[in-house]
Amino acid sequence: MIHLYRVAPEGFYAATDRDGADLRILYSDPFQVRPGGWQFGRALDLALASLLPPVAPGKIVGIGRNYREHAAELGNEMPTEPLIFLKSPGSVIGPRAPIVLPPESSQVEYEGEIAVVLRERLRRATPEQAASAVLGITCANDVTARDLQKKDKTFVRAKSIDTFCPLGPAIGLISNPEELRDLSVATRVNGAERQRGSAREMAFGIADALAYISNYVTLEAGDVVLTGTPAGVGLLADGDVVEVEVSGLPPLINPVEGWRGEGG
Repeated sequence: MIHLYRVAPEGFYAATDRDGADLRILYSDPFQVRPGGWQFGRALDLALASLLPPVAPGKIVGIGRNYREHAAELGNEMPTEPLIFLKSPGSVIGPRAPIVLPPESSQVEYEGEIAVVLRERLRRATPEQAASAVLGITCANDVTARDLQKKDKTFVRAKSIDTFCPLGPAIGLISNPEELRDLSVATRVNGAERQRGSAREMAFGIADALAYISNYVTLEAGDVVLTGTPAGVGLLADGDVVEVEVSGLPPLINPVEGWRGEGG
């Protein structure tokens, strides 16, 4: 699987297909040019590179309650069609950046997820068209203030707080739409596994969910869709380290910090 990283400070893309070996600056636009036509520049040492979130999405669309066991653990009924919500792009952070616990919530929880990055515009698509419009996948943590979510009729406040959408560290390119069926996700907190799930366990498969979303929300190149979290969500605390790993990708690792005021 080819990995795309976005590196600081310029925000250039760099690509590798061997888990960190031969990482090179990409001169081509990966949203416009297929990998066979890419042009490369200088080499980078991934261990020394400062990584940004792998994409700067115009919008983030989430799918709620897409795993039956997760819906059950929160006492929710399964929806009869995909339950979609929007998450603020301002909540995005990259690998190693801290998740900050806001003072307004006492119940911030992790939600490890498979995130999909769109290559091109998607509007009223079929599942086949939707799958073909996927650039790749990345690891996501749909951090949620559960107490605020329970108070509100919409998910916006609970899902969109600053630092509540870690993404990365790379986009794994999808070369065959069938790959979307075989993805898995795992979440670890302080090294202990808390979640594990598979795309095959989703109530609404990735291609079907993308097609459904495109009937209501036009998806653009670079937009991100969070595909739901498996059972096992739980609290985050100051000092925790949370990891989300999606098959074929290195893990997304973020420390957790308590609120220390606007000054840090």
